[in-house]
Amino acid sequence: MMAARRVLCPGVWMLRRLSGSSGGGESSLYRHVLNGYSERPCLDMERLCADTEAAAQDLERRKRGAQREQLHEIMSIWKQMVRVQEDICKLENEKKKISEQVKNFVITYDKNDVKTDPSFLALRGRGKEIRVQLNSLYQEEEQLDEKYYSKALNLPNRTHPDVPVGDESQARVVEVIGEKPAFDFQVRGHIEIGENLDIIRQRRLSHVSGLRSYYLRGAGTMLEHALVQFTISKLVKKGFIPMTVPDMLKGVVFEGCGMRPSARSSQVYSLNPSRFQDMFLAGTAEVGIAGYFMDHAVALKDLPARTVCCSTCFRAETDNFHETWGLYRVHHFTKVEMFGITANETGTESQNLLSEFLGIQKEIFSDLRLHYKVLDMPTEELGLPAYRKYDIEAWMPGRGKYGEISSASNCTDYQSRRLHIMYHNSLGEPRYAHTVNGTACAVPRMLIAILESYQLKDGSVRVPEVLQPYLATEVISKPGYTRLKYIGPNQRKPRTPTD
Repeated sequence: MMAARRVLCPGVWMLRRLSGSSGGGESSLYRHVLNGYSERPCLDMERLCADTEAAAQDLERRKRGAQREQLHEIMSIWKQMVRVQEDICKLENEKKKISEQVKNFVITYDKNDVKTDPSFLALRGRGKEIRVQLNSLYQEEEQLDEKYYSKALNLPNRTHPDVPVGDESQARVVEVIGEKPAFDFQVRGHIEIGENLDIIRQRRLSHVSGLRSYYLRGAGTMLEHALVQFTISKLVKKGFIPMTVPDMLKGVVFEGCGMRPSARSSQVYSLNPSRFQDMFLAGTAEVGIAGYFMDHAVALKDLPARTVCCSTCFRAETDNFHETWGLYRVHHFTKVEMFGITANETGTESQNLLSEFLGIQKEIFSDLRLHYKVLDMPTEELGLPAYRKYDIEAWMPGRGKYGEISSASNCTDYQSRRLHIMYHNSLGEPRYAHTVNGTACAVPRMLIAILESYQLKDGSVRVPEVLQPYLATEVISKPGYTRLKYIGPNQRKPRTPTD
């Protein structure tokens, strides 16, 4: 099979065919490129080479992806590849000129005279030399290309200078909003509350849907729908375009977003490769929305482009010893996601949109009267794509601690350079866009915060005022129907009377 490849010449893109190879290790993104479906990721190597020491320090602080010692190797390979491509371009230009000269000889002179003409023979000889040199350079370039992308795709984004350095313990509290709810009774956890009201079920599901799964029923389901409708309605009024996206996507889109779906510790579910090759279940609508814009340009007048999407998210949650009970860490959940695309003309557009997303998150949580804090997340919590990230943690009385309910990240041009999300500036020149994403409503964690914060002494739950129109009630009470009775195996046997 032959795969299309593009090689950069100064000022010119030239297409040639090379033997197909998976290349780039397990990279779906690299395979996607070799198969001719997309352009090569245009990584910002000039920036790294301009200040290598600063870039190396940045890698050390993030502790994700490529490290300091790998950076120098990546830059060395890239510089070598650029030199090879420049040599290829020079030889291809010379080859083209020789071809034109040979053609003129054949047209101008007698056929018999041409064959013995010293100048003609010299041109033919030089043409053969160039072909031999090019074949060797093509092979060298292909090897360097594979080696470069297999390593360079692990490079993280640069880091905002104000981001705290360190692990999650170094997160900087930006703002604390609201007051912790006060109770004159022993608070209950959300599972106890949900089970008593028959709106959540998590027991006896290992043989049905496995661990970390759950059912919502009755008012629990209505509360989920209320949260989604309330959130989407608010965002649409603010100019967001609603979207429905696929839950199953190719690995190329995940990698373009800065995720590694095939990694050993990945939180991404993969489908059976013998039936569905290179297909994965999305853990966030961010991936599906990014895939929609992949290989497309957005009109400058339409920027920033704001999108909102409600989707089912799937996450492996491979840590089997952390929060195995309850809705805090589950394998599937409903989430409303914000995604934005901005220009990069002034250098502040994506930062402004990140601030806008953060403001919307605060507005939603304040409307729900939750107590929460905003955190500026440190370097080791940014992952690969984020330039800066803010988390919001809400107080969850039953858990007795704060829990993350949202995140908002500015990914600058990290994703757009890999997925080729572009816009044309005022001069009509193509530029890489910036991308911003943020959680508007992660339903299970919002349910935890609401059920535990709004619980009443009799076990019922007051509905937040802004959600009451959606549920048509002020209080969630026990339903009038009889709860299901378990009749399966492993029941406790009745005691036998003794004499």
